[in-house]
Amino acid sequence: MTLALEPYVNRTVCVITADGRNIVGTLRGFDQTINIILDDSHERVFSTTSGVEQVPLGLYIIRGDNVAIIGDINQEQDSKLVLSNIKAEPLNPVVH
Repeated sequence: MTLALEPYVNRTVCVITADGRNIVGTLRGFDQTINIILDDSHERVFSTTSGVEQVPLGLYIIRGDNVAIIGDINQEQDSKLVLSNIKAEPLNPVVH
């Protein structure tokens, strides 16, 4: 599985955590247990009443057992989003 992350190193990714958080940043590294290191990261906090809030995190490490999904971000499309206009329910935690 870890080899599948190699192409994403030094690219902007979105990580959905098991507790429902949405964290975006530059993937700088990972290990065999999918612990990941993100640089220039921020959390996107969704709300049904106000737009998406971006909370700066900077350099951030996420334990592998808390990673639910990792996906590549198309920066061109992402820069066109008006996050203040997006209203959505926050994600629920993953239930095993």
